[in-house]
Amino acid sequence: MKRRKVKKDVKPAKQNAMGYLFMSPWIIGFLIFTAFPFVYTLYLSFFQVTLTVRGWELVWNYYDNYASTFLRNVEFVPGIISFIMYVLIYAPTIIILSFILAVMLNQKFRFRALFRLVYFLPVIIMSGSVMQQLMQTGTTSPGEVENSLIFSIVANYSQPIAYVINFLFENFALVLWFTGVPIILILNGLQKIDSSLYSAAQIDGANAWQSMWKITIPLIKPIVLIAMIFTIVQLGIYDLNPLHGMIQGTIFNITGGLGLASTFAWVYTFVVLTLVGFALLIFKDRTGGEKF
Repeated sequence: MKRRKVKKDVKPAKQNAMGYLFMSPWIIGFLIFTAFPFVYTLYLSFFQVTLTVRGWELVWNYYDNYASTFLRNVEFVPGIISFIMYVLIYAPTIIILSFILAVMLNQKFRFRALFRLVYFLPVIIMSGSVMQQLMQTGTTSPGEVENSLIFSIVANYSQPIAYVINFLFENFALVLWFTGVPIILILNGLQKIDSSLYSAAQIDGANAWQSMWKITIPLIKPIVLIAMIFTIVQLGIYDLNPLHGMIQGTIFNITGGLGLASTFAWVYTFVVLTLVGFALLIFKDRTGGEKF
């Protein structure tokens, strides 16, 4: 008895091929304009790179750029510490504020679409350069917080907490500007939560606060993680980052050059990836179930 040959279903393979075909322009552009320069900077970090009349000249200097970064440069390590403190203050504040605003905007009330547009409109209108100019003119600061009574009370209790409050209020407009995209991400996640879960919890006697901690926050954790990673990366490429101008200014520096700038960039990348890993560790599922 002859066995009937089973024809393989080629439809999924064709669909995958079509998908990769549509993605190919982005993949090619990513490999050429992002992946290759990213790896090439690691190669340049082991060279003394200078710009001469004959073009770029590369001289192998082993680990001298890394020694200069950590031992001889007096600005980079303090800049790294300032950047880490800057992210540790800004990122949680932005995410918490985005979550609160997203929960409020997810409620049913009149002109809800208008309020959602108002919160996201500054992200569309004001670019990074516009926000930088507003900050330089002092129009984004609500005033001298240090002269307020509340600040004096907090300062008497804890100077570090008072410093954080003063820092946030001085750049409060910037914090609101950074909440635009995280609000959209978290709001999208809130809308995908099944409303029957809240109805069942209400029948069991759970109040709104318990429903938020037992239903909303556990289900929204993956979206909050994405918003946190986006915020960390966005803070890293913004001009307020103390390392931003330092890396750009070192590229055409005679004593440093492109090699030292590449070293700065790789150390800075490692710091950003460490902060992202720290965020992953915080939002890790510890129940032993599905990992977020």
